[in-house]
Amino acid sequence: METLAGFIGHIVYQNPENGYAVVDLVCGEEEITCVGMFHNISEGETVELVGEYTTHPSYGKQFKMASFSAKPPEDLVSIERYLGSGAVKGVGAALAGRIVKRFQEDTLRILEEEPERLAEVKGISERKAREIAEQVTGKQEMRQAMIFLQQYGITQNLAMKIYQAYGREMYGILKENPYQMADDIQGVGFRIADEIASRIGIRPDSDFRIRSGILYILMQKAAEGHTCLPMGVLSVQASELLGVAPEQMEKHYMDLAIAKKAMIRESGGIQYVYAARYYYMEANTAAMLRRLDLPYQVPEDVISGRIQRIEADTGMELEALQAEAVKEAVTNGLTVITGGPGTGKTTTINTIIRYFEMEHMDIFLAAPTGRAAKRMSETTGMEARTIHRMLEVNGGVEGSGGFERNEDHPLEADVIIIDEMSMVDISLMYALLRAVAEGTRLILVGDVDQLPSVGPGSVLRDMIASGQFHVVKLVKIFRQAAQSDIIVNAHKINRGQMVRLDNKSMDFFFLKRTDANVIISIVIRLVQQKLPKYVDAKPSDIQVLTPTRKGLLGVERLNKILQHYLNPPSDGKAETEHKDLVFREGDKVMQVKNNYQLEWEIRSKYGLAIDKGMGVFNGDMGMIRRIDNYQECLEVEFDEGRLVEYTFRQLEELELAYAVTIHKSQGSEYPAVVIPLLPGPRMLMNRNLLYTAVTRARKCVTLVGDAQVFEGMLGNVSEQKRYTGLEHRLRGE
Repeated sequence: METLAGFIGHIVYQNPENGYAVVDLVCGEEEITCVGMFHNISEGETVELVGEYTTHPSYGKQFKMASFSAKPPEDLVSIERYLGSGAVKGVGAALAGRIVKRFQEDTLRILEEEPERLAEVKGISERKAREIAEQVTGKQEMRQAMIFLQQYGITQNLAMKIYQAYGREMYGILKENPYQMADDIQGVGFRIADEIASRIGIRPDSDFRIRSGILYILMQKAAEGHTCLPMGVLSVQASELLGVAPEQMEKHYMDLAIAKKAMIRESGGIQYVYAARYYYMEANTAAMLRRLDLPYQVPEDVISGRIQRIEADTGMELEALQAEAVKEAVTNGLTVITGGPGTGKTTTINTIIRYFEMEHMDIFLAAPTGRAAKRMSETTGMEARTIHRMLEVNGGVEGSGGFERNEDHPLEADVIIIDEMSMVDISLMYALLRAVAEGTRLILVGDVDQLPSVGPGSVLRDMIASGQFHVVKLVKIFRQAAQSDIIVNAHKINRGQMVRLDNKSMDFFFLKRTDANVIISIVIRLVQQKLPKYVDAKPSDIQVLTPTRKGLLGVERLNKILQHYLNPPSDGKAETEHKDLVFREGDKVMQVKNNYQLEWEIRSKYGLAIDKGMGVFNGDMGMIRRIDNYQECLEVEFDEGRLVEYTFRQLEELELAYAVTIHKSQGSEYPAVVIPLLPGPRMLMNRNLLYTAVTRARKCVTLVGDAQVFEGMLGNVSEQKRYTGLEHRLRGE
């Protein structure tokens, strides 16, 4: 690391959101371009920078600043330059000259200690003197705060967030309860707060630390799908995290419940602990579902006559369970239709749509992801939207007012049909139900045998298991679907029956290999050369699905290798590094967290915005179209041509998507999928996962790997238990 000292001659570029700036630093006779996070910097300021020289591919030699400190100007020329640079609002070059001429070397002391004396200078009133003093004091306080925070190893970015959140109060908060930052400041989790607390000297058995640790575990487990945890399980995990005996936890559960940050609920003799938000979401979801489940009296002969008329008009013939599903949708406020691939869910939905169209009812169609909504539009001939878009995302916080549509502004529909319900988590279900007015028919369609939602909860399964609603399970595989080995084998997998792996199929192949590197080379050849021709698609449309994130065939390793072969570096493609990833123009990427604040727009071929909206969600896939290293941003095009700009600081929300986990592929359908298989964790490598992976393909499935692993997954029905309470709440327990 090198040190540079000088003054800021010119700010070339500054991002007000994150503080990133490109500045010209004047060091004696030399002017040096410096880049980095310069928070609250002004032209004319004297600074000392620590960093290193780098060579930018477009802009040449630069000094990359790691940290900086502001230095007081040391001579009259520097003081005058600083004051006249615009650093102090309302003081220009001429006025700066008069101030320095009046107070000479005493100028800085006067500004800090006796600012009222500025009124002695011609052109400065007492009011203006106070304003100048407030600015100088504010800058000084901020600088002192930054220096104070950085002595505890807090980065400049985080220090700025802390100061902006608390101001002068930060000293008291850090001294008494630094864990408050985990609640108040985005990007500060328990682990960062805990690290800061240990440096400050907070005791390991501090009440604040234990409570924050408990909430941290509840939120971590929510990311794994649980809305609650048994108290015993939570105590053991909190003990391991905090190094505190499990029996010390009980007092803190009560304190958190009194503060309404956690809730305790008993079921079956076991006490469950919830983060408060999931407790209320689950309770309200159960109440709203029961409220919507109204009976409608419609004569059976009227329903039968309508179905026969639709069959005559369309040439379709419904089998008994499909006709029953239509009848249930007509006579009930809430209906669940479930079934595997090829069992006629689409035909059933289309019949229900036509039935309600004959009644002149307003019908809304929606699905959890853009791809699922697009497929729903194609199979029904009607507009289908994502649930988020139907609810009109407004940039608020997920699950607590992030949508325009709610109980005060409900959806104006008589019938709402939601497809791919297995993907809907408790947060999205809660938001949806808030916007469904009583008297609206809600029809939920999905495959309950697929993996549960990525987010917390197990909504579709819990609803069916509760036995409280009208559920129709379609089981018959139709003749056309039975000609596809993808569909036939998917049902065999679901039933645990042996699948023939002799490669005599036209759409289901198994290439037996046991060496990871050989498997990867075959995967590359399939994606790059063989499958695009076979299914008439681009290589970017072929999706590699893998069970794990880590390991020889995990997402992280596969993506780096596939990127190298499918989108190699070239002079014509800009790229940027983020942590251990390289993002390059043309890369296939996935959003990995819900972001309700991200704005998107759809442009015409002339580049004019023709539609705008907010929100990009976990699992959305797109392509990097543009990278601007100067402005530190890149642009991704998602489904439906939605263009989203990310700053480089937001890149933690993206990851490469040449390969994705099977879990993340839910609700998506691809022309062809390639599934590499080697041994992995037993709890993960189960029948449910295999079934979900195979059902993602429209035209071709190719598994590459160990046949014994395939057979083991077929026989493994163990799944990680999800702790949720919706089923019991629906039963009124």
